[in-house]
Amino acid sequence: MVDVYILDLLFIGLLLLMVTLGSGWISRLPLSFALIYLVVGILVGPYGLGLIKLRQGDAFNAEVLERITEFVVIVSVFSCGLKIVRPIRLKAWDITTRLIVFLMPISIFALAVVGKLFLGMNWGEAILLGAILAPTDPVLASEVQLTDTNDQDELRFGLTSEGGLNDALAFPFVYFGIHALKDDNWNNWFKQWVAVDLIWAIASGIVMGIIVAKAVVWFDKKVQKRRRVDETMEDFVAISTILLTYSLTELVNGYGFLAVFVAGLVVQRSYTNPEKPLQQLEFVERIEKLLEVGTILILGTILLYKPMLDYAGQSLLVIVFLFFVIRPVGAWISTIGKRSPYSRHRRMDSRTRWLFGWFGIRGVGSLYYLAYAFSNGLKGELGEQIAWITYTTIVVSVIVHGISSTPLMNWYERKIAKHENTTPPATVDEFE
Repeated sequence: MVDVYILDLLFIGLLLLMVTLGSGWISRLPLSFALIYLVVGILVGPYGLGLIKLRQGDAFNAEVLERITEFVVIVSVFSCGLKIVRPIRLKAWDITTRLIVFLMPISIFALAVVGKLFLGMNWGEAILLGAILAPTDPVLASEVQLTDTNDQDELRFGLTSEGGLNDALAFPFVYFGIHALKDDNWNNWFKQWVAVDLIWAIASGIVMGIIVAKAVVWFDKKVQKRRRVDETMEDFVAISTILLTYSLTELVNGYGFLAVFVAGLVVQRSYTNPEKPLQQLEFVERIEKLLEVGTILILGTILLYKPMLDYAGQSLLVIVFLFFVIRPVGAWISTIGKRSPYSRHRRMDSRTRWLFGWFGIRGVGSLYYLAYAFSNGLKGELGEQIAWITYTTIVVSVIVHGISSTPLMNWYERKIAKHENTTPPATVDEFE
């Protein structure tokens, strides 16, 4: 009898070969690689060939999902940081500030209102749902993010920086929901939440991201001056930077996701040789692509028909509100008065503002937060409710955003980007 594990390896090998050799054709189609991985995951899961079985009955190990998605996210947010070469000035990051300071809280609390009014949740539970679904995904959004370090497009920059930051900055609200699950008297823990989970964790995440990245780059330069590192091993400096930054930040109770994103920004700016961060980016992106395959395959294999159907009405309600009301209206509000980065006299095109509203792709970040919540007190009927709403929302996002991202971005490049980017970004003073 053939070992199922060997069949798994065979199937994954064939999948990687097909999507790699067919990538030239796939990239022209109105679908994403994630959609292909999801379909394949379903086919090899319990409803298909049964080659990959990560469930025991209806149970799934939340810790396994948490650890896998955690690693995927830290690699992805580091990649986001490495892609960004824009000056670290408030003016240059105006769109990011708007998306994080305004759009993310709008999304969380609007989803919480939906949970409270329509899903029978109390405020703590509803805020937890909002925090889990609020982050946009840095892993599945490659089609709409910066293509390389020379790409200065405002839409792509905004979506890249948002994806890199809001996976970290939704964490305080996840903690808020978890505290509320354990103790519905907010007075018992609210001050501690503000001091530790909001102020300290964010501040220490930023500081640790700078310190650890600077230290690694300094050590790397010192060693390389004395003796060149083996070229086949040199790219592993990027992985060590990610792991050291994340682990050391978590040890001081900071937000590791935030620290790793900041570390990516610091590394991009710390080498005198511009080829060094580019090499790291290429290496990290390859790992990110491989991790994307595994994560979406796992999502496909853990989906179950009956609970998805049981919560279909609630999931559809959340999806409609999130995709067609909350995110678009929130993005429109957040970009009121936003001007083009290349001209003080030109407002951002209204079509670009709507694209910010549409490309709120949900994915691995939400899977991580869900698994984290399960490991920290989420359980029972509420756990099932939030889990299947989250799974379904991600699946629908993979489908609708995967189908629409390529044609919409092609349309954007033809009709909007060339007009908005007519003035070259040599105007650094615009950002000052």
